Amino acid sequence: METKKIALVTGANRGIGFAVAKKLLKKDITVIVTSRSEKDGQQATEKLSQFGKAVYYQLDVTDEKSIAACYAFAKAEFGKLDILINNAGINYDTHQNIENADLDEVLTTFKTNTLAPLKIIQTFLPLLRNSDKARIVNVSSGSGALASQDGTTPGYSLSKLGLNGVTLAFSNQLKGEGILVNSVCPGWVRTDMGGSNADRSPEKGAETIVWTALLEDKSMTGKFFRDRKEIDW
Repeated sequence: METKKIALVTGANRGIGFAVAKKLLKKDITVIVTSRSEKDGQQATEKLSQFGKAVYYQLDVTDEKSIAACYAFAKAEFGKLDILINNAGINYDTHQNIENADLDEVLTTFKTNTLAPLKIIQTFLPLLRNSDKARIVNVSSGSGALASQDGTTPGYSLSKLGLNGVTLAFSNQLKGEGILVNSVCPGWVRTDMGGSNADRSPEKGAETIVWTALLEDKSMTGKFFRDRKEIDW
C-alpha cells in the first residue's frame, strides 16, 4: 500500500479545486485530479504535475458508474485514501428566488451539490478507513448557513444547506473511527461561478480547505469553517 498521503479532489480542473490540488501537491501529497471534462482535466493535470505527483481520472460526480470506476482505480492504484475534497459544485442561481424557483433546476443542483458528495463519501469509505488520518472536506458556502436562507439563489443555497447536513451526519457516524468530516466556506472567490468581481483569489479560497484537510486534532469534526475559524451552521 502507498505510504505517501493520497488525496482526491473533485472538480480539480479549474478554480478552487485546481488551487487546492496545487497546495496539496506542494505538501508532497499525491493528488487524484478529477473532472467531468477529460480534456480539461488532462490539461490541468499536466500543469499540476510540476508541483508533485498528480494523476488524472475522469469523474462525473452525478454518475454512480463513474464514481464506482474512480473508486476501483484508486483502490487498485493506491489501496487507500487519506483526503477526500468534495469541491465540484454548480449553479449560483441568482435569476430566481424561492417563490418562483424552477424545481427541476433545484433538483439538478441538489444532485451535484448535495447527493453527489453523499454518494462519493459512501463509495470511498472503505479506502478512507485504510488511512490512519482520514479527512473529508465538503466545500460549502455561507449561502448554506441557516441564517442565510433569505429566499435568494434557492437551488444553490438549499443544496449547500443540504451539504452541511451531509457533513454533520457523516461526522457523527464516523467520529468513533477518527475520520474527520467538515464543511468549509471558501468565501467569495473569482471563479467561473463567483465572477470576476469577487474579492478572493482561488488560492485564498483554497487555504482553509487545505488547512481543514490536514487537521490533527480529532475533536475538530462536524464543524463549519471560514478563514480557519468555526462559523455558525
